Amino acid sequence: MKNYKLKINGNEYNVDINEVEGQEIKLDVNGTSYVVTVDQEIKQQRKPAVVSAPRPQVAPAAGGSVQKSNAPVAGSKVTTPLPGTILDVFVNVGDTVKEGQTVVLLEAMKMENNIEADVAGTVKEVKVRKGDSVLEGDVLVVIG
Repeated sequence: MKNYKLKINGNEYNVDINEVEGQEIKLDVNGTSYVVTVDQEIKQQRKPAVVSAPRPQVAPAAGGSVQKSNAPVAGSKVTTPLPGTILDVFVNVGDTVKEGQTVVLLEAMKMENNIEADVAGTVKEVKVRKGDSVLEGDVLVVIG
């Protein structure tokens, strides 16, 4: 279940998305249950995409904390195909990976999704940690 705090026209709402199936979304708004139907289903990618545009970089710092960096990083970027929560990260900086190897386990819409490397190479950067929330298109791992 995903929880959101929304502010619409100055009014605050607590929204819990309970289930998403096709075009139907079951959610609670401030404790009241609703079933919402969208005009058309949002198409989702099945495989991570390679992103070529530079995005703000996040690199592990000493002590395991995360630090943002705006320096572009060369390499193939493994991105998330849909929003969710990182359940596990299977690689570290310096690891050698094969094309198709699972690098991250992502929970999205109550399902576990293996996010795979789209190229073989060496892990240059790991941009997420277990428990992080990510949005569609966020860079998870950079492979050089």
